[in-house]
Amino acid sequence: MASDNDVEKLLINVERFFRQESELFGDEAFISNRQPAVSSQQKNEREGDQVKSQTNFQPPTESVMTKPKTTKQESRLRAETPHVGVQARTIKVSEDHGLFDGAVLKKEWKIDPHWYESDSLQALDARISKCMKCPIGSTRKNFVFGVGNRNAKLVLIGEAPGADEDEQGEPFVGRAGQLLNKILAAVQLRREDVYICNILKCRPPNNRDPLPEEVDACEPFLKKQLEIIKPKIIMCLGRIAGQTLLKTNATLSELRNNIYVYQGIKVLVTFHPAALLRNPNWKRPAWEDVQKMRRMYDEI
Repeated sequence: MASDNDVEKLLINVERFFRQESELFGDEAFISNRQPAVSSQQKNEREGDQVKSQTNFQPPTESVMTKPKTTKQESRLRAETPHVGVQARTIKVSEDHGLFDGAVLKKEWKIDPHWYESDSLQALDARISKCMKCPIGSTRKNFVFGVGNRNAKLVLIGEAPGADEDEQGEPFVGRAGQLLNKILAAVQLRREDVYICNILKCRPPNNRDPLPEEVDACEPFLKKQLEIIKPKIIMCLGRIAGQTLLKTNATLSELRNNIYVYQGIKVLVTFHPAALLRNPNWKRPAWEDVQKMRRMYDEI
């Protein structure tokens, strides 16, 4: 059996290896795809569709931005808001660029074996829409592929469909979706200008967080969508979407403070619209995120 000293030496060598790997990216942070895709979510941060608030979105007024209330919620809000003068870093995400891992497709998965050869969103949807790769395929009402401009420069990605989306087969059509439309309108963008989808194509029971095995089954489809669309910017809606796509357990405040690169595409992370419905105080930092996205959009 290995001694405690041997184990300690092994751990030191492993740490040195990953430090050397990170240096390959220069000054950019190195995020290992060995990290868990999703961490457990606190109840007060849950971004489901069960919300009980108004869906109006108005850009915050100057008074709101300069004189925040010193409440408990506002103290937490400040922690989620970038400090003035802090320069956002651009972080490259280390991930496998392959779409197909060579595994033998099973008949019960009900997927066209040539799905990854699709050259259009319509063809891809037709080939994977009956997917049964994971158990939630049998609990869905509708497969929620995605909607919007097939040549969009901006793709908005949530974590998974909710009840309304499962019912209608389209992402972000519930109350949170109505607010998302108003947020886009506030920066002169329409739903038809962008592409909207989720990491998962099926609704998890009771709107629970996606499980790692569900992400593993569904993420190749998302990668293929992005390959076909070729967007310049991705905006992840919510902490779970950001953590899952970027393979990190970073907090929402950490995710919001940086620009990432995924599959060669710049990535921003902001609040899920459902979170803004529950806590209007978060609309101010969300508005800052959307403005940053619009500036990047205009520079393309």
